[in-house]
Amino acid sequence: MSSTATTAYRAARDQLLTLQGDPDRARAEFTYPDVGPRWNWAVDWFDAFARGNDKPGLIVVEEDGAEETLTFDQIATRSDQVASFLTTQGVTRGDSVIVMLGNQVELWDTMLGIMKIGAVIMPTTTAVGPADLRDRIERGTARAVVANAADTAKFEEVPGDYLKISIGEASGWTNLHSAYDLAVPPVDHPGTGPDDRLLLYFTSGTTSRPKLVEHTQASYPIGHLSTMAWLGVRPGDVHLNISSPGWAKHAWSCFFAPWIAEATIMVYNYTRFDAAALLKVLRSYRVTTFCAPPTVWRMLINADLSGGPGALREVIGAGEPLNPEVISQVQRQWGLTLRDGYGQTETTAQIGNMPGDPVKLGSMGKALPGMPSVLVEVETGTLVEGPGEGELCLDLSAAPLALMTGYQGDAARNIEAMDGGFYHTGDVASRDANGMITYVGRTDDVFKASDYKISPFEVESVLIEHEAVAEAAVVPAPDEVRLAVPKAYVTLVDGHEPTAETAFSILKHAREHLAPWQRVRRLEFFELPKTISGKIRRVELRAREEELATEATTPGTTGHIGQEFRDTDFPELRGS
Repeated sequence: MSSTATTAYRAARDQLLTLQGDPDRARAEFTYPDVGPRWNWAVDWFDAFARGNDKPGLIVVEEDGAEETLTFDQIATRSDQVASFLTTQGVTRGDSVIVMLGNQVELWDTMLGIMKIGAVIMPTTTAVGPADLRDRIERGTARAVVANAADTAKFEEVPGDYLKISIGEASGWTNLHSAYDLAVPPVDHPGTGPDDRLLLYFTSGTTSRPKLVEHTQASYPIGHLSTMAWLGVRPGDVHLNISSPGWAKHAWSCFFAPWIAEATIMVYNYTRFDAAALLKVLRSYRVTTFCAPPTVWRMLINADLSGGPGALREVIGAGEPLNPEVISQVQRQWGLTLRDGYGQTETTAQIGNMPGDPVKLGSMGKALPGMPSVLVEVETGTLVEGPGEGELCLDLSAAPLALMTGYQGDAARNIEAMDGGFYHTGDVASRDANGMITYVGRTDDVFKASDYKISPFEVESVLIEHEAVAEAAVVPAPDEVRLAVPKAYVTLVDGHEPTAETAFSILKHAREHLAPWQRVRRLEFFELPKTISGKIRRVELRAREEELATEATTPGTTGHIGQEFRDTDFPELRGS
């Protein structure tokens, strides 16, 4: 029998499903549900619809074609077994558990199992090393670690009194697979409430050491109703998302949002991305909703899309802003509107083009249902009314449910993030007369050249339209005349060489498609520095430019460094 909390949650979910295709009404009418004082998403929601449900809840497909499918009922039972096992190992309500697993069925069992006993999940990518693990265990006060046997050696250099649980046999570790031999009844409600801790996320950190973000039993499990609305996922759908475990987007689209909708989560594991193989999986498994970062979309549009979109109904980009050319290509070749959106580890999906929204090329869309998103003037901290530009924030006076409690152990950063009655995202955006919001850049990335403000994203969007450019990052390069000029660091598509001819072609392309003050004056072929989650670290490139500028003024050195090319190197580009 459904609890009052389950009934309230389902009513809010069903309201959004009913209003799919009518985004304006959804934005105007939706409010997050009041689930009362006792709430646990794994018990009150997942188990409520999963028990006795023989529909596929999870499909994991390997690169070699091997497949593992679990029904919702099987997942409910398996997570009961894991919950009981963790309890016998000494994990109790409120304890934090590092979960360092790949896209494997045990990941979903373990996350649900931890939730069912009221413990706290610390998702961690398998790419981290001992130093990062020490930091996570210390700052997250981890009571236990769950990792694959192949990764247990990383913990030999990580001191601490924590329980060691492995997937498979490992010396000194307890094998979680013994949980699946247990005959256990359904887990009782752990008595958690909406404000209790549920998740601790370490951000990837593009400018500093990772921040430790705390989410509650409400902020993600209830907050991701906004993400479901953005994705457009429905009951019975097959949803595939390209994301790595350990990062927030994986929880968004490979855990909460699809199961909120009672859709099947599908995962495709590969060691090296192959566009043709992914397209085959999308079609053969009749995937209906698909979300991927712009990098993957660019690779897909360079592949053969002539086979059509299969059963796809909704296609979404996430992780970085979508470039207009990518959206246009997908529309031309598949007849589907590729929709963009925005959010952070600290929030759920905050801005988005929802199903039924008219899409403006380059725009992220509008504030999603239940997300009080506003623009705040960067210099004065005042609210931007109507069209204009400012920092994208959440209005704290509206008590946004889908927001972290704060950064753990960092009071100063919390004060800064919540200053003036707003949660500050650190991202600058513009809004047009129709309320459409367009990403401009990180507050730290936007710069001035010849007294004009430059959005790196706008310039990069033009650069990647060139056939030779795989990725680009634009930063200010110190200049004696203009104080700073736009410089592009470029990674080339396979088959293109880092020659003067290539540089000229890219610079010429940029000149033809950008305003005069946005022109790329310098270009360097370079492997872009990235965070462990794949985000470009422009802060390193800016620092490199300052260092190169210092070297250039030092006796005995030259201003031309490595593979840098300047517009003044080419007679055809001089004089402007």
